[in-house]
Amino acid sequence: MEAAAAGEAERVRIAANPHAPVRLLRSLARDGNVKVRAALAMNPSTPIDTSEALTRDSDERVRALLGQRLAALLPTLAGRELESVEQQALAALRALVADEAVRVRSAIADVLKGMAEASRELILQLAHDTAMDVAEPVIRLSPLLRTEDLLGLLATCPCPETATAVARRPYLSEAVADAIALSSNHAAIAALLANPTASIREMTLDALIARAADESAWHEPLVRRPVLSERSARALSFIVSTQLVGVLAARADISPDLARELRDRVASRLEPSHGAASRAPTMDEAMAEAQALARRQTLTEVTIADAARRGEVRMCTAMIAVTAEVPVFVVERACILRSAKGMVSLVWKAGFSMQLAQLLQIILVRLPPEAVMRPNNAGGFPLGVDEMRWQIQFLTRMWR
Repeated sequence: MEAAAAGEAERVRIAANPHAPVRLLRSLARDGNVKVRAALAMNPSTPIDTSEALTRDSDERVRALLGQRLAALLPTLAGRELESVEQQALAALRALVADEAVRVRSAIADVLKGMAEASRELILQLAHDTAMDVAEPVIRLSPLLRTEDLLGLLATCPCPETATAVARRPYLSEAVADAIALSSNHAAIAALLANPTASIREMTLDALIARAADESAWHEPLVRRPVLSERSARALSFIVSTQLVGVLAARADISPDLARELRDRVASRLEPSHGAASRAPTMDEAMAEAQALARRQTLTEVTIADAARRGEVRMCTAMIAVTAEVPVFVVERACILRSAKGMVSLVWKAGFSMQLAQLLQIILVRLPPEAVMRPNNAGGFPLGVDEMRWQIQFLTRMWR
């Protein structure tokens, strides 16, 4: 009896039977019953020409089941010369990875997401998918994605949630974390900070703390980072809630002195306020304080960075003016013009590092992350000495 003449239950049984004659399996490829075609799609003995026909099946459920089966074959195909039939199977899988139905692509991604023997070509295609049901599990879990692949995803961002998926990937490298931190994608940055296995440079964390005052979603993941320097903890204590200051004070990686300082801050916040609010210094007062620090030889890069993290803009401006030996209006002019080159040049003249220049571009110049000048490959200043001297001369002449 021909398979087509059998009842539905019998046709389903034949289509699912790995020992059924190939002739019968082929005859069921165009069966009008979706259950029959679905059983055929899952059958490991279905001939490749029939599988190719099923890649064009009208029902996306059939195509999704076929995609799962073909994807599961990849470990058996890795690392060897492929026969013609195996090459046809891969071609059929590639066609399904490009299928118009998200359900089909997602089914394949679910099989390939953690597979070390998967095809990098297919993994990259799935990772760049515009549907996050497809891309997210691959981006987050595939062992085949390299640092350059993740940076490429961040640069192109096929959809807004791509960066967040990258940020949630376990054991992110510092380079990828830097790229996320320098973006304006606040959700991705929050996901990065909440990722305990992500490697985040101390200076990158400092820059994020400097931007975090108005980003309450970042506060708790910052406070709960596995590794947090005492300097970072102190800076956070000025911007987070009283409850989170208490969490900082309870961290095991801070000194007893800092823990006591933070507990005192919690107690102070909980007391009713009777005095007048603290007043920011005038620029003349800030200059006088900066000059006094310089005379005592305590005006250091750490002093400036700490003031920046506390949001003490006038003190930072004054300290850069004093150490760079320029009038304060020169530093102010760099900020008004939002000049990254100007601030980098002033920090260089002051004798400090490019890491401080990055921080001050964000806090004093108020540049968006994508506009911040970054260190060169050696970690130094990205501008030549002549260029930096010209920048300072330009800022000075502008006020004459």
